[in-house]
Amino acid sequence: MKVVVVGSVNLDVVARVHRLPGPGETLAASALARHPGGKGANQALAARRLGADVALVGAVGRDPAADEALALLADGGVDLTAVRRVPDLPTGHALITVDDEGETTIVVAAGANADPVVEPAHVRDADAVLSVLEVPDEAVAAAVAAATGLVVLNAAPARPVAPEVLRRVDVVVVNSAEYAELDGLDTAGAVVITHGGDGAEIRRAGVVVATATPPPTTVVDGTGAGDCFTAALTVALLSGRSDAEALRYACAAGALAVSRAGAQPSLPTAAELEAVR
Repeated sequence: MKVVVVGSVNLDVVARVHRLPGPGETLAASALARHPGGKGANQALAARRLGADVALVGAVGRDPAADEALALLADGGVDLTAVRRVPDLPTGHALITVDDEGETTIVVAAGANADPVVEPAHVRDADAVLSVLEVPDEAVAAAVAAATGLVVLNAAPARPVAPEVLRRVDVVVVNSAEYAELDGLDTAGAVVITHGGDGAEIRRAGVVVATATPPPTTVVDGTGAGDCFTAALTVALLSGRSDAEALRYACAAGALAVSRAGAQPSLPTAAELEAVR
């Protein structure tokens, strides 16, 4: 199966703390790490590790951070031909704080993610096109308009999505807070709502048609778990699994991701995922 992801590429700078800081509070971190990240890049690598042929459409700067942000994608066999090197913008960065319970705070500086170029040829022959809202509305709309296969939109970070875009989307993936914030999502073919450790549900025409819960796990770091879930759901649907089966597969993928540190380092392979289901 061929999956094209139109989305963001970031370098994550991650600080581990005992608890998340309050407003105006300074805490000492126990560790600091740098990991490749970005919702688009995370989803591309996740789908690749689960067996899909994957191409990423996005943008990075012409700076040392770009090679660092793309390293695991390149090593993993993701096609980076359509990732632009933008001369006048830095590679995107995410500043992430993770506490002892795996809860996170994330602030993203978009940088070059504000300037991807989506051409119809990038997505036209894909079995699935997957996009996120860490890139401009114009890039999302162009990808959706040119897609000929399954269209999946991870509507995060939450912002309004044009009605004509939603009507073409086959599956919207959001968490419960995003679902409450965004209007019109039920005009898409299906809406998948994640509830963290409580699992997820699929709604069609506003009616819940399937639910699933993740297997037990020890939460280490929630960064990238939603991206892993979305990629796994996409791969499962392309493989012909039912709504319920695809949801269980995606929940298991998300559970494996939260049990490890880092967004992209935490992403499971297909063999690892089958072993826990």
